[in-house]
Amino acid sequence: MPALAVADELRADGADVVFAGGERAEVTLVPEAGYELHRLRVQGLSRTNPLKAAKAAVMAVGAVVSAWRLLGRLKPDAVMGGGGYVAGVVGIAAVLRRIPLVLTEADSHLGVSNKLLARRARAMCLAFPLAGREGAPYVVTGRPVPPPFTDRAAARAQFGLADDDRCVLVFGGSLGARSVNLAAVDGLAGGGFRVLHASGTRDHEMLADRLGDPPPAGYDLRAYIAPFAPALAAADLCVARSGGSVFEVAAHGVPAILVPYPHAAADHQTANAAWMVDAGAAILIADADLTAEGLRSTVEELLGDPERLRAMADASASLARPDAAQAIAEQVTAAATAA
Repeated sequence: MPALAVADELRADGADVVFAGGERAEVTLVPEAGYELHRLRVQGLSRTNPLKAAKAAVMAVGAVVSAWRLLGRLKPDAVMGGGGYVAGVVGIAAVLRRIPLVLTEADSHLGVSNKLLARRARAMCLAFPLAGREGAPYVVTGRPVPPPFTDRAAARAQFGLADDDRCVLVFGGSLGARSVNLAAVDGLAGGGFRVLHASGTRDHEMLADRLGDPPPAGYDLRAYIAPFAPALAAADLCVARSGGSVFEVAAHGVPAILVPYPHAAADHQTANAAWMVDAGAAILIADADLTAEGLRSTVEELLGDPERLRAMADASASLARPDAAQAIAEQVTAAATAA
């Protein structure tokens, strides 16, 4: 999604944009957005299975060759890497062909591909300020996100919320976050507030059974909410993991209770959450400390203190980087024109 946001900015400025990707969400998202997608076969290196690691290494060599040929056919003026395995092999091919390379890092640490290629890039666009990553080629741009939904009244009407309803939004990603899902269903149902809960598909049936039929009044459990921006616009408070979605939360100025995923690479979700906590926009609850009773208590405490909630909302909004996609697009354009 961040790469698509940058692509839209580049296309609006008259650039021709083509994607190289793998077998994940880009297979549907990129063509749906109107961009050509060239698919490469590559996978991550296993840290626990030597045979799988060896297979992935051989596949990566083949992918670099395929990417080198692809760039030879396309003859791009610049290459932008969005992080991940495909970005790594295409970035290596760009370096070999001496094509200007711009990299982006969406997390609060550099991924393996970006660490490998950073010194060969014209610019490394960071979502967060990173210690020891100051000065060229590093530039803090923020993480591109879709434009926020700004009509709060329309958003609340979409979810059947009255003007005086207090709404807690719970979400955890495409598969969901089981610890967050269970704590929310067990702790927030039946409270004196509305709950809008996007559980992901994996746990949805189990959670629906746990809530009962009919579910408690005011508890709206859904597998997905699409588009998602209106849900953020309607909420007074959110409970979530702290991946890249923290930038969407900030774009909508929503106070947050964040429960970092404990097994994220380099524990980057804890660092992401700390970014919001330090600004006064969020409260962090460690996954190991999350309980239904504790979550209920924290939610009630925040909703019962409107002044604190407003201050957190203002702090959240202050972290937003609405110009992130444009800032990265400018780096790509500068690299292309300087070649």
